[in-house]
Amino acid sequence: MLSPDVKSGPRPLLKIIASGKNNMEKEEIKNLIKDLVEKTTVKLNDISVTEDGTQNIWVSVEVNEPHFFVGRDGEGLQALNHIVRRIIETKTPRMSDLGESPRSDMRQQQGLGLLIDINGFQKKHIENIRAVAHMMSERARYFKSNIEVDPMSAFERRIIHEFLSDAIDLKTESVGTGYARRVVIKYVGTI
Repeated sequence: MLSPDVKSGPRPLLKIIASGKNNMEKEEIKNLIKDLVEKTTVKLNDISVTEDGTQNIWVSVEVNEPHFFVGRDGEGLQALNHIVRRIIETKTPRMSDLGESPRSDMRQQQGLGLLIDINGFQKKHIENIRAVAHMMSERARYFKSNIEVDPMSAFERRIIHEFLSDAIDLKTESVGTGYARRVVIKYVGTI
């Protein structure tokens, strides 16, 4: 999960959602998620939508039985995020249809700045990934060498890249393919 204080690149699709220039407003996103959660027979207690500027939209969902979504390392929650993104993409015009460049279309296809969190699971998960990134970056500095992190999903790798983006003595790079893709934290010394 990218918390509201996380910096990320521009998300053209999100700008359209946030500004209401299409048929998918934030209230509709909230209702879509509410409907999907309720179809699982899980009782929904609360749902709130927050926005950090134009970068990310956070949807916090509180339920009585979170294990349906967060069991097995959050696979159900990942699936819910994926389904909601796909529905939004089908209801949102492509950037090229609005006169934007094809490069914006590429960014749109790479993922939305939309994140659904069930009972704070994503927030804790991101904090854990940041802790690993911090620990591994300190290790790279101490040993003045490259450190490989265990294989991670693209989402988790992005968190590490963003977390360490301001470090002037470190560079991050993703290496490997498929499920073995991981981040290498490279010590480059002081510049």
